[in-house]
Amino acid sequence: MGRLIVISNRVSPPSDVGGGTQGGLAMALAAALREHSGIWFGWSGQTTETYSGQVGVQRAGGVTVATMDLEDQDVQEYYNGYANKTLWPLFHHRVDLTAYERSFGEGYARVNARFAETVLPLIEEEDFVWIHDYHLIPLAQELRRRGVKNRIGFFLHIPWPARHLITTLPRHPQLVEALFDYDLVGFQTQDSLEAFKDYVVHEVGGSLGEGRTLSAFGRTAEFDAFPIGMDVAEFTAALDGETAKREYARMQTSMLDRQMIIGVDRLDYSKGLEERFLAYEQFLQDNPDLHEKVFLLQIATPSREDVEAYQEIRGRLDGVSGRINGAFSTVDWVPIRYVNRGYRRDQLAGIYRAAKLGLVTPLRDGMNLVAKEYVAAQDPEDPGVLILSRFAGAAEQMGEALIVNPFSREDVSDAILRGLAMPLAERRRRWDRLMADLRTTDVSAWRDDFVRALMSN
Repeated sequence: MGRLIVISNRVSPPSDVGGGTQGGLAMALAAALREHSGIWFGWSGQTTETYSGQVGVQRAGGVTVATMDLEDQDVQEYYNGYANKTLWPLFHHRVDLTAYERSFGEGYARVNARFAETVLPLIEEEDFVWIHDYHLIPLAQELRRRGVKNRIGFFLHIPWPARHLITTLPRHPQLVEALFDYDLVGFQTQDSLEAFKDYVVHEVGGSLGEGRTLSAFGRTAEFDAFPIGMDVAEFTAALDGETAKREYARMQTSMLDRQMIIGVDRLDYSKGLEERFLAYEQFLQDNPDLHEKVFLLQIATPSREDVEAYQEIRGRLDGVSGRINGAFSTVDWVPIRYVNRGYRRDQLAGIYRAAKLGLVTPLRDGMNLVAKEYVAAQDPEDPGVLILSRFAGAAEQMGEALIVNPFSREDVSDAILRGLAMPLAERRRRWDRLMADLRTTDVSAWRDDFVRALMSN
């Protein structure tokens, strides 16, 4: 049995791989790499004046980590450009924010070729290669061009867009064709898988084969949905730690017997934060009797701050939250607590547990593990209620949540009222079913399902 080679845009720092500060995904991949004596390869996050192709190799937690540096032009065109100004908005159905610049596409192709050139000497004949996410879609194609015949898998962590949207991308057939150089391609949801099949069949004349196979461009590959889970055991164990208990007690003290609604997101236009604030405003307008009895804590961690669209969304959220607070606040109550900073997962575990409602309302999302973390953090004897966007990938698995249309202020407002008033027996019933599913579809099951499918011929 060969080794497992994991390739992603970024690699967790060697000192953290497998450590307690890692997210569930990083820990799951690290476990797979230890089991298969593998290597995790990716960009170091550092820039260099001239690309050299040199690899930095370190070992920590039983995992070998190999990294490469990129030139500043690479970062601007490949990462900030094609990945985050072209593919990210397009795949999240924001064609209005999508930037199509030839230099971005050139940088994307150049960096994928550099990834292939740099990782090539590390790949041995019997190895299995698992490539992650939209940054590296053409990487298998580049490896094949260099003679790699190993089994190569790809997992897309974000949604695949509808056919009429992907066709707005210049050279979209070439991007899709690159996916047929993989042996196995995984999507987060059945919805994304069906959107991809629709494109292949109706846009490029491909055909559906037996099982999970699709044929197009003269090649056949396997495509399937592999919904990603969270590390339930690790996360629930964190609830018993001092950090989570301290954060829970802190929130209980600051709530002053009010009910808390929690939202935790990266500061990103796909998360529907502005729409969420407006829906909460609708709730306040519709339910004046609940003023001073409830508040929304929105944690929005800044990201990609050098991309203009992210600067704009931050400015709009500052304005909307300020306007709502100005209109409804009293001398001892602020309806929105809006925080722009990140928190550790063990801190969030305690904060989630204190919240009566979890408000997870992205406009478009691959999975959204915050929804799962909120459920996992709840007190089984008195669980809170999850309000979940129908456009989050998690909605396919989490039908016991209150499923809402995030574009409808009234729909979300009504769900907030329903959640706050939900009887304990109903909350327990919904939570029991959600939690049972989280345990059977955790991140280890996802990892094992994909690796098993990749390693089987």
